[in-house]
Amino acid sequence: MNMIKDYEMVIGLEVHCELGTKTKIFCGCPTTFGAEPNTQCCPVCMGMPGTLPVLNKQVVEYAIKAGMATNCTIAKFSKQDRKNYFYPDLPKAYQISQYDLPLCEHGWLEIEGENGTKKIGITRIHIEEDAGKLVHNDEYGTMVDCNRCGVPLIEIVSEPDIRSAEEAVAYFKKLRAIILYTGISDCKMQEGSMRCDVNLSVRKKGTGKFGTRTEMKNLNSFTFIQKAIEYEYKRQVEELEKGGTIIQETRRYDQASGKTYSMRKKEDANDYRYFPDPDLAPIVMSDEKLKELRDSIPTLPDERKKTYVDSYGLTPYDAELITNDMATADYFEAAAEKTANPKILANLMIAEVMKLYDAENGAIAIAPEHLAQVAEMLRSGEINSSVAKKVVKALWEHDEDACEYVRANDLGQINDEELLMSYIREAIEKNPKSVEDYKKGKVAAAKAIMGQVMSKTKGRGNPILIDTLLTKALDALK
Repeated sequence: MNMIKDYEMVIGLEVHCELGTKTKIFCGCPTTFGAEPNTQCCPVCMGMPGTLPVLNKQVVEYAIKAGMATNCTIAKFSKQDRKNYFYPDLPKAYQISQYDLPLCEHGWLEIEGENGTKKIGITRIHIEEDAGKLVHNDEYGTMVDCNRCGVPLIEIVSEPDIRSAEEAVAYFKKLRAIILYTGISDCKMQEGSMRCDVNLSVRKKGTGKFGTRTEMKNLNSFTFIQKAIEYEYKRQVEELEKGGTIIQETRRYDQASGKTYSMRKKEDANDYRYFPDPDLAPIVMSDEKLKELRDSIPTLPDERKKTYVDSYGLTPYDAELITNDMATADYFEAAAEKTANPKILANLMIAEVMKLYDAENGAIAIAPEHLAQVAEMLRSGEINSSVAKKVVKALWEHDEDACEYVRANDLGQINDEELLMSYIREAIEKNPKSVEDYKKGKVAAAKAIMGQVMSKTKGRGNPILIDTLLTKALDALK
């Protein structure tokens, strides 16, 4: 395993994001998810002979907003191209995309890791149409659903600036947050609205030249991205160490085995025989229209993050965690108005609420004012962190006034020194071995006694006060 440390991974992500338009990119078919197969397609999105595409204006506007939100240069003149390849779910055997003149180029975004801020470059953002979907059935074999043909996409291509699975996930989360804030997509990964291809190569540390890359297709969860990268990195290093070579290929990640498998040889751009689509006019943008679109972009995650750091005293890392989801950011701001210590509130959200919250499918089940009450009780010492955890879980199941819940269930923190000392003396008497170990200099032995005292108080004891009193009592026995 030491050989792994001699290498570094080089990663670039290609993120596909379905835009939230009501109709498709080149026709009037609806884009509703989950419709009966082949009920939302027409001769245009099926590519029938004699049909002509008409570009959906809103697709262009949404793509430009994505580019502006990620610091891209926006092209005033761009065009659309045919990308030619055959696949069973692509009826017309070509995809309308953009090749050499994309709408957006040379952007960037920042991610926040435990080691600080890092800028990730964005090569380009372009518009294209989605392909259909293959449905595999044991009885009927493989069938084609063309409902997704022509659903508008933007493809966001990063620079190869990512050096770890953690950075890749942080980039994907940040990008998802930016897209959600702009309102151009619902980014529902479980529905395929947002997915990514991971391009990964490895090289010896200190080497400037890139290695041969592989592409892992259609990853649609943070967990899958992380695990696929970790496995593929290890696979490539082991292959090189035993004298093998890495083949430029497309691979798929199998979530059941946690491994990646070869699908096909990876194509280069010239394999697609790009040429300008003869049925579509160039896209020309005016300064006035670009200003209008820029003015329509709402407050983005980084601006909120700065406010949380400057006004609420949060660390940049914690602020990033909260602002990476628009719903959690809105919730935090609503709750922060009800507490004198937003830092405690932020800790509660990150440590407890985000464990229960499903960003894909649900809302936060506790009213903001009730979580603010938990933060206030923590701040005043009315409850301890252990009880706060229990209260959050209970309110998630059945939301109610947090103060009333604590009083009704007798969960208030015990700060009575005499009562706590009685528990401490009892625990010392029952743990002579731990006492002897403490006397011999094993300070950690006090933790066993501390645990028994906390158990006796049913988790309600003031841990700081118990630690002080216990240390004093043990030191007196030396």
